[in-house]
Amino acid sequence: MKAKSLRTRLIVIILTPLLIIAALAAAWQFRNATHRAEEIFDRGLLSAALAISRDVSLSGGDALSPATRSLISDTSGGEMFYHVFAPDGVFVTGYSTPPTPPTKDIRDPVEPLFYNAVYQGRDVRVSRFMDATSVDGVSGLFTITVWQDMQVRTSFIRDVTTRAFSVIALLFVSVGLIVWFGVGLGLRPLLDLQDAIAKRTARELEPIRRDVPEEAEGIVSTLNALLDRISRRISSKDEFISNAAHQLRNPIAGVLALAEAVENAPSPEAAKSRSSELVAAAREATHLTNQLLSFERAGGADLARTGAALDFATLVRSVVDRFEKEPRHKSPKVEFTCSGQPSPVWGDAVMLQEALLNLLTNSVLHGGPDVSEIVLTLTYGTASLELLVVDDGVGIRAEEYILAIGRFSQANSGPGSGLGLPIAARVMENHNGQLTVKPNPNGAFMVITLPLSSAE
Repeated sequence: MKAKSLRTRLIVIILTPLLIIAALAAAWQFRNATHRAEEIFDRGLLSAALAISRDVSLSGGDALSPATRSLISDTSGGEMFYHVFAPDGVFVTGYSTPPTPPTKDIRDPVEPLFYNAVYQGRDVRVSRFMDATSVDGVSGLFTITVWQDMQVRTSFIRDVTTRAFSVIALLFVSVGLIVWFGVGLGLRPLLDLQDAIAKRTARELEPIRRDVPEEAEGIVSTLNALLDRISRRISSKDEFISNAAHQLRNPIAGVLALAEAVENAPSPEAAKSRSSELVAAAREATHLTNQLLSFERAGGADLARTGAALDFATLVRSVVDRFEKEPRHKSPKVEFTCSGQPSPVWGDAVMLQEALLNLLTNSVLHGGPDVSEIVLTLTYGTASLELLVVDDGVGIRAEEYILAIGRFSQANSGPGSGLGLPIAARVMENHNGQLTVKPNPNGAFMVITLPLSSAE
């Protein structure tokens, strides 16, 4: 599912709590308005009942005063109805048949009684009040009943809550608009940054130098670091391609020249002789191509996908066995010893074997004619392992260490592509390890350091 825009996410995060607060405020306002309306209308009914009781006492039940008539004719937006009967149940004045109370058990007849009832099919609110008075010589508790249509109260509550809800809605919409434009202004530097990045071409990998909000500085810093790595990676590949093309040009030219010599050989014997030279040149070109591919693959291996927990000592022994079985003019003796508590390393077995095999082959190719022994010493530490590779050849001078591990370069001239040690160094670097050339008066001395998987 497509992610929402940052502006939308911020607005939702800000406005959702406000919407909940607004809803709670509206509910509180509705409840408060309902409660207040009940109090106001009940007091109005009671006031009308008291006024009617006074007028009945003064006029003997014949008529109500103009003030009382005005009170009951249009109180709180609606007409009131009333009924008065004497202590003996005789009708005195008002409308006939008042709404009856929900229960006949009236514990305190002097206290006003308020209740809801139905009068002529309409919901009404009723106030029943008993007052001690005397009318035409009849004394006692006269019952005054006053009622009003509930629709009047409902309309009042609706008007009050509608105005309150309108104010709340207006405030919420106003806050929403302010947040919308405020977030837009706040995100403007990020949008400007996006436009600036979008206008860049594939060749423009310079660091981004633009004022951004403090919260975005980490993103820009990470992006600049990524651009720097990409730039260095592209430069490295461009250099590699240029060097590879240069290195392959001579072998290919040699293969082509020998192929032409075979084609133009004056005799079958000459063609056969030149064919063997052609095969050797083709093998050399193939070896160089494989080395180039190994070098490129060594730096791009995805250890998270291809890696596994490896027994490095077993891996070294398998490389030694493979090295000793390969046919070559010189076959130096290889000794391997291991010490410490073995612990696995995380890595690509194929690439690690390739790197170790290149180190052994490098000793044969560049150790000189008198190299006769290669000693491998593996030591396990608490967080890493260390493999020493020492031969008794001519060695590498201190000033040639960098040259030895550089691409297409050799400390001691000889056969080979000049990629053996660079491949090994790149493999170790990709495994978070290191290949180091150490000073040694007698022969080459190289050290491999790799972290143990339990220590990563």
